[in-house]
Formats: sequence, structure tokens, C-alpha cells
Amino acid sequence: MNQKSISISYKEYTLNEGLDSRDMELLERAQLAAKGSYAPYSNFNVGAAVRLSNGEIVAASNQENAAYPSGLCAERVAIFYAHARFPEASVEAIAVTASVDGHICETPTYPCGACRQVLAESEMRAGKPIKVIIGGEKFTQEMESIRSLLPFTFDNLPKR
Repeated sequence: MNQKSISISYKEYTLNEGLDSRDMELLERAQLAAKGSYAPYSNFNVGAAVRLSNGEIVAASNQENAAYPSGLCAERVAIFYAHARFPEASVEAIAVTASVDGHICETPTYPCGACRQVLAESEMRAGKPIKVIIGGEKFTQEMESIRSLLPFTFDNLPKR
């Protein structure tokens, strides 16, 4: 038996001080997108914004449905729309934030497992890391790749 370990490295910004201006804009777009959330069941409003290699920013929010699990998370709505609208562009960064009753959550809200896998596949398609920015009211975290949140991805399917 070989015992191995994984460690991750990330940056944390208190009150977003020191966050790159382009990343701050992305986070602000995610916060604005959360206001368009359709979350009548959870009352948990999530916004995501992706910056593409062509300079476009695509923002989206979570969309719930009474026929659970038919709804979609903000991250997947943003990624899928970005790939559909701009198929030649790759995702460079994604910002995610959440709010309850119109107030941004104090601590960051991380993407669910399904969203992490979609981000991992987007990273594989592009052949380069996607910066992940997770914003809360008190602090924001920045990871250089989705692999910081999902180190073991489903990535061994044969290419056709």
C-alpha cells in the first residue's frame, strides 16, 4: 500500500481587497445575476458569471422547478449557455456567489459536485485551467483551477 495525500492552494481576500479588477467585475456580475434567480423552493439565490477567451462575460442564475431535480444550478446554466452561444471560446474564469433574502451569504458557497464536473470538462476541452472565484460577504476565495475543488475528475473516457 502507498499512502498519498492531496493539498490545495488558494488565495483568500477579506472584503475583496486585492482582488484583480477583472475578477472583481466578474464577481459583481455574479452578484447581479443572483437577483434573477428563480428559487421559490429553497429561497437560495445563486449567481455565476464566466469570462470567456473572447472577452465576453456570460452571467446566469439558478433555476428551480417543482419537478425536482429538473432545475439547474447557476454554474451549469452559465457554462452551458456560454458554450452554446460562443462555441469557439474557452472559459477563462468563473465567479460564484449566493444570497438569501437579498443578502450575500457571509461565507463562500461552493459549486455542487455536478457543477464541478462540468467545470472540469470545460477545463479539459480548453486544455487550460479555469480560475474559480467564490465570493462571500466577509471573504472571497480564488483557486487557479477547478482541480482545487475536484482533484479527481471523471476524465478517463476514450476520445472518439
